[in-house]
Amino acid sequence: MVEYAGQFDDKGKTPYVVNIEEATLENTTFRTTMWTGGKLQLTVMEIPVGECIGLEVHHGIEQFLRIESGKGLCQMGPAEDNLNFEVEVGDDDAIFVPADMWHNVTNTGDTPLKLYTIYAGPDHVAGTVHKTKADAEADPNED
Repeated sequence: MVEYAGQFDDKGKTPYVVNIEEATLENTTFRTTMWTGGKLQLTVMEIPVGECIGLEVHHGIEQFLRIESGKGLCQMGPAEDNLNFEVEVGDDDAIFVPADMWHNVTNTGDTPLKLYTIYAGPDHVAGTVHKTKADAEADPNED
């Protein structure tokens, strides 16, 4: 049985198979953690038109993001005031974020930006669901 965002609990540390493309496209939350292990974490995200993930840095954590639907602008750099790397991204693009690199992805399209991200190691508390970006920003467990 395949389960999708908003309809499941984090399946971390147990065997799990999911059609990640379908789960990502079906997701309607800003962020839902699908699987959290000791060294890896999978979340799906929906970024509304004109919104962004939010400028952030993950200390000691590398990140992979894949755009399933929509378009956006990826920015990265060594400091929050020095985002010297900018690339337009869209369907099927993969983004690799080195550890300790400031980064953001902004939805520049006219439809929600649908993506999934893999953190190595985990960045969010297992089972995290943020229905909106405001929820994520208000969560005391988020940096």
